[in-house]
Amino acid sequence: MSSLRKKAVVAALAAVLLAGPGVAQAAPQAAPVPAERAAAATITWTLVRASNPTQDQQTAYTLITAAMNAAVARYNNLSDLGKTITVRYEPGVPTADGNINGTIRFGNRSYMTERTALHEIAHTIGVGTSSGWSRLGGSGTWTGAQATALVRQYDGSSAKISTGGGHFWPYGLNYDNEFSGTAADRHVRIVAAMVSDGL
Repeated sequence: MSSLRKKAVVAALAAVLLAGPGVAQAAPQAAPVPAERAAAATITWTLVRASNPTQDQQTAYTLITAAMNAAVARYNNLSDLGKTITVRYEPGVPTADGNINGTIRFGNRSYMTERTALHEIAHTIGVGTSSGWSRLGGSGTWTGAQATALVRQYDGSSAKISTGGGHFWPYGLNYDNEFSGTAADRHVRIVAAMVSDGL
């Protein structure tokens, strides 16, 4: 029995014992969800900043911070994935990029969005950048069972995840027109399922 399950059982037994006649008790408590969340892996990030930023840098930092905070919150709320990410503003980068070593670089202002941040975080986790990606997605179709089952749950029994150029679709958030709240949530869940498949 896992330690989280043991804690839940102990909490339930304590609640039953305290519910007996004549025993004072605090308000009933739910299973220790915060403890479970704390025990899960999380994605964290830091932004490398110039010690005396120019106005251009400060504007970029503000946009990047909003994008990364939103994307990391979504990943942490919907998955147990873990990664420590270092983010840089590099104006010479035409769009943005992410590497399995945990670095993300943003260049062009129009890519300093949650959609791009979600997409680049996926690259740091292994989408298009890991040996598992090559093994499971190298044929042009993702062959891992869990992510395939999930996309079929979303899009029907014949749905598949296509792969190419280090990207996947649907739900890869490769372009701005693919972004919605639903698509972003599904993106995170599919990336997590890919990790379970062996990404």
